[in-house]
Amino acid sequence: MLPSIPWLFLNICQDAILGTFQDNGGSMFWTIASKMPVQANPIVCWKFLQVIHKLMRDGHPNVVPDSYKYCSQLKDLGKLWGHLKEGYGKLIASYCTLLIQKLKFHRKFPRIPGNLMLTDEQYYKICGSNVDNYFEFSIDMLDYMEEILNLQQAVFGSLDMSRANSMTNAGQCRLAPLILCILDSCQLYDYLVRSLFNLHSSLPPDTLSGHRERFLQCYRRLKEFYVKCGNLQYFKHLVQVPSLPDDPPNFLVASDFSKHVKPVAVVPEEEPEPDADNDSVENLIDTTVPDETQFNQAFGDSGAMGAFNFNGRQDDRDLLIEQLRAEIEQLKFELERVKVEDQRQISALTDEVNKLKKILSELRLSADKSLKENEMLKKDLEVAKAEADAASKLPEAEKSAKANQEKFQKMKDIYSKLREEHVQLLRSHADLSKQLATEKKVLEEKEQIIKETESEMRRMEEEQRVMHNNLQKSADDISVQLAQVSGVKSQLEEQKKASELDGFYTGWQRSKDLESQVESLSETKSHLETDLEQTRGEVADLKSQLESTQTQAAEAEEQRTVEISELQTQLDKTKQEKQSLEDSLRKELADTQDKLARTLAEKQSVESDLAGQLDSLTEQLGQISANKEQSEKRLTGQIDDLHKNLISRTVAEGRAIINDALEQTENPTYTEVKCTAEFLIQRAKPVLNTLEKLRGTHSVYSMDRKDLQDFVAAISELSHHMGDCLLHGFATAHAAQIEPGEELTNACRDTGSTGLSLLDAIEGNSAGVPGEIDATAEKVKVILKLADALVPRMEDVKVKEIGDLVENEMQSTTSAIEAAAEKIQAMLQKTREDNTGAQLEVNERILDSCTELMKAIKVLLEKSRDLQKEIVVQGRGTTSAKEFYKKNHRWTEGLLSAAKAVGWGATTLLDTADRVVQGNGKFEELMACAHEIAASTTQLVVASKVKAARDSKLMSELSSASKQVNSCTGTVVASAKSGAEVVEDAGLMDFSHMSLHQTKQKEMQTQDEGEEQDPHGVTS
Repeated sequence: MLPSIPWLFLNICQDAILGTFQDNGGSMFWTIASKMPVQANPIVCWKFLQVIHKLMRDGHPNVVPDSYKYCSQLKDLGKLWGHLKEGYGKLIASYCTLLIQKLKFHRKFPRIPGNLMLTDEQYYKICGSNVDNYFEFSIDMLDYMEEILNLQQAVFGSLDMSRANSMTNAGQCRLAPLILCILDSCQLYDYLVRSLFNLHSSLPPDTLSGHRERFLQCYRRLKEFYVKCGNLQYFKHLVQVPSLPDDPPNFLVASDFSKHVKPVAVVPEEEPEPDADNDSVENLIDTTVPDETQFNQAFGDSGAMGAFNFNGRQDDRDLLIEQLRAEIEQLKFELERVKVEDQRQISALTDEVNKLKKILSELRLSADKSLKENEMLKKDLEVAKAEADAASKLPEAEKSAKANQEKFQKMKDIYSKLREEHVQLLRSHADLSKQLATEKKVLEEKEQIIKETESEMRRMEEEQRVMHNNLQKSADDISVQLAQVSGVKSQLEEQKKASELDGFYTGWQRSKDLESQVESLSETKSHLETDLEQTRGEVADLKSQLESTQTQAAEAEEQRTVEISELQTQLDKTKQEKQSLEDSLRKELADTQDKLARTLAEKQSVESDLAGQLDSLTEQLGQISANKEQSEKRLTGQIDDLHKNLISRTVAEGRAIINDALEQTENPTYTEVKCTAEFLIQRAKPVLNTLEKLRGTHSVYSMDRKDLQDFVAAISELSHHMGDCLLHGFATAHAAQIEPGEELTNACRDTGSTGLSLLDAIEGNSAGVPGEIDATAEKVKVILKLADALVPRMEDVKVKEIGDLVENEMQSTTSAIEAAAEKIQAMLQKTREDNTGAQLEVNERILDSCTELMKAIKVLLEKSRDLQKEIVVQGRGTTSAKEFYKKNHRWTEGLLSAAKAVGWGATTLLDTADRVVQGNGKFEELMACAHEIAASTTQLVVASKVKAARDSKLMSELSSASKQVNSCTGTVVASAKSGAEVVEDAGLMDFSHMSLHQTKQKEMQTQDEGEEQDPHGVTS
């Protein structure tokens, strides 16, 4: 049995996989899975997710598509268990997220199978040659890889790695799904590396910086994941954990792709644990005997049994037979699975072989290419050598002669060195001979010293014997004297009693003398014995020194003999080498002299050839210099022409822009365009700045023709700014009073004319360009002055009337809108009476849309009036409304302008609609009026929004009313466009008001006119 996955769970997975192939999909599995208690038991849910993952990898190919619709169920399951902070809660949530990501990945790339195994051809078919596909494919694979790494991080985070959790049932239960994660991550890593190398070969590196950062993070986490799994005993018998390289691939270097090795995770063959009774079963059943024979042998002939009753129970043997059959089926399944796995590995190895063959062919191509390049370089080198042969012979000859001279000098130095060494050796030999003689003399002296020492030792021994005899004699005398002293002492003791007083002093004195003599003799004896011992030690030392000296002398003699023989051998060898070296040097010197003579001859011939070539090259150099001057003149002329052409085109473009702005005064549709004086000032000031920039760039370009780009840019910028200024100047004149408007229009025309004159001066490269710039600047300043005069001042309005002015303007605008709406209704009634057919339909549609627009504008004005009241109440504080309007005069001015624009737009729309209905107007004018009203209402909303509170309900209502006005404006424009199309289509002939007779008569007239115009078109 495998050490981690129970046999029962393996059988469940295998049965489920077989079921998907029998059912051609995973529908039956999901039907059965819906009844499992996955929401009640976390371990059941964990194993359930593992079975789903395994079915996606090893089950029928339709399992993945059949599982798409269950993503929501997996998502809910992950959310449910995600609330459980401990145990399997977070693990189940991470696993559900991984499976959902896997399903999304396969839904987006349906060609990829569940086990992610692809051949090179299948891989390249997924994205093709489209770089965008590779870009998205890489992002999806990175998302998939990150979910795998998040799951493994959650699993390892839930385990105590300081303990052997991988060998416990609980730890193995949590680690089991990581085998599938290892198999998926190997394929994803390989495809990621390939895709990123393809992307870097087609896109700049900065675009792919995000891809590289995400890949590096995944690389580090994946490598750590593989290291952790490889260190656990649990995985050693279940999967061969791959390893990643020490350094991540460098996608900025294309050659690093050849170093990429695909990580392969090998799963060994899974063998389910056999039952404990298998051995006994083999002994119980003889498979060689048929089932019927076994039955007859056990129970007799079935025909003779009669009505035998089994009581509805199966026999034990039947159960064993069924079990064996099940095991046979299991073994068949295992055999098929092994075949599939072998085929997969064979295909993977085949892909690897094909990949290696491809790399080999590329290397061969690169080698052939390099060989061809080398051959070409060799040919070029030969050509270059042939061309430079004459020039290279002279320095080569000089180098050869110099090298020969140096070689001769080196040989001469070597000969001198050897000679000196030979002399040195002779001197060393003489010194050694002298040293040997000296050492022999020293040795003889040492031998003489030894002889003298021996004679001295014999003399000292003789003296020692004499001294010993004397000492012995002295000792005997002393012994005799001691005996005499003892006798005298005894006599004295005997006489003591007789004459204690007379002889005491004499005996005592004599006794003292004798004792002192004995002591002196004892000391003399001890000194003589000490001297004798010292003399014996010195004799022994002298003997040992003599022996060592004799030994050293013999060794020195032998060493000198060996050194003399070696020196003699070296001397003979040196003499031989010296003789051979002298012979070779003489030979090389002769050869060198011959080569030097030949080299000098070749040098003279090469010098003559080089002199001729030098004259030819000098002539060619003069011709090239002349051609260069002509080319420079021609190129300078062409560059000047290009500069003139570019300046002319830029000036022509600028002239067209200014002329287009001047021509707008004649455009009837442009008369409806208006602008405020403040905005005109904003658009006119950049013209002055551009003129100063043009002055500087023109001055620089006049001094240096290379600075063309800034000059051309300044011309183009001036043209655009001036055209913009003129357009807004004319628009401002439309909104002003008659006299100031005409004055501003004339000033704009004068400015445009001056600008055109400036462009003409620039194109003609005239010296009067600075003067034209000054004149143009003066004209622009006139426009600024007139625009400043048109800016309304609140001082022109009386303070007492300012509050009433806003209210009166809003009221008058509302009244104008109501009057316009009533007039449109009257126009609608009249057109129904006067028109029929298509014309009536068009007029009704236009007037109805205009009516709806007027209603929407009326609602907008009412909402605006309510909002103004709210703004005044919130902003005035304790002051009056008039003081609030006076304080915020800019805002009040914008509000009044917007209200006037709305009223004017409504009146204009009414007049235009009347002309269109009567047939005197154009549909384009009606559309322009509608757009003008939309712009005016937008201005009113913006003016109100400036002071309104952010959470104001009335502001929201005003915005809604503005959107309704825009919608109605679009309806008016659409009605005008459709009306124009209807009138164009139906305007050829309207038969609605004719009788049948009139219609026939009109048809006959039309046919007659057609025949008169085309007489040849009538056929017989």
